Amino acid sequence: MSATSPSPSRRGFLATTLSGAVSIAATQLATIGAAEAQPGKSRPDLPNIRPGTNTSFAPLKQIDAGALNIGYAEAGPADGPAVILLHGWPYDIYSYVDVTPLLASAGYRVLVPFLRGYGTTRFLSSESVRNGQPSALAVDIIDLMDALKIEKATLGGYDWGARTANIMAALWPERCKAMVSVSGYLIGSQEAGRMPLPPRAELEWWYQFYFATERGRLGYEKHTHDFAKLIWQLASPQWAFDDATFNRSAAAFDNPDHVSIVVHNYRWRLGLAAGEASYDDLEKRLALAPLIAVPTITLEGDANGAPHPDASAYARKFSGKYAHRVITGGVGHNLPQEAPQAFAEAIIAVDGFAA
Repeated sequence: MSATSPSPSRRGFLATTLSGAVSIAATQLATIGAAEAQPGKSRPDLPNIRPGTNTSFAPLKQIDAGALNIGYAEAGPADGPAVILLHGWPYDIYSYVDVTPLLASAGYRVLVPFLRGYGTTRFLSSESVRNGQPSALAVDIIDLMDALKIEKATLGGYDWGARTANIMAALWPERCKAMVSVSGYLIGSQEAGRMPLPPRAELEWWYQFYFATERGRLGYEKHTHDFAKLIWQLASPQWAFDDATFNRSAAAFDNPDHVSIVVHNYRWRLGLAAGEASYDDLEKRLALAPLIAVPTITLEGDANGAPHPDASAYARKFSGKYAHRVITGGVGHNLPQEAPQAFAEAIIAVDGFAA
């Protein structure tokens, strides 16, 4: 997709414009990709797990990394191949509470950090701009890898986490062994974000326009948990999560920088808020919608209620070994938490791509 076309990160608009022939091609891609990506005999067999089996991590760790002191969960052998799992909005590290022990049991060193503005992650300086632009989040994870002396890792993510992983894979492929990305290619730019979409597609982004107003900022600050629960319900309409599951994640939104980071992220996308000059060169490169060459598996839930592109819209953005899988069973937007077995299997399979 060209740099002047609408950003694929504005999920959902392409599905209404693709022809029937392209849709058929996407179905074929999903079928072939899934067959190609099935774990081979040499890969470890994962124990079967039901979503919600686990409700906690080992005690969290903290480390100074770049502009932040990052809180993160860790599991698995310290000398195992590194996997970094990245959460979205409005979610947190508990999206991976079942995925993490599965991968640890397979010998991976699994790290699940809170993004800036979430959980126990804090800015080291009160003077730092509370910047939510996507490239800043990617730099945070590179800084985390540097602090932990991790040269290369397999990345997994959805929503903000998938976008962060995409940016890392595009700009620092030498640090990314392989990637699992829910909803595909989500790299965008301010230029693309300014382009209007058809009315029905714009409707799906109602919260983005809400955050563009001061009323929206105040409303999100006042009703953060209720707002997040509404997004969970809309984005995963068939996921019957209970209050305990939601409340474990909602605690992460009490971070003192959470509202500022979220509001800035969505305002930046529309060109209504400036980023920091230190990220300008990165944003120029991302505005070209670069190809991603690292081995990748993209995933999509069959009941994703959040706006998202059709797989055929982004398949050619992945120039390395690639496969796409549709996860069935009423799986929504928070795919790792709703279908942890499928997500963990995809991580192992894509790691095999890179081997």
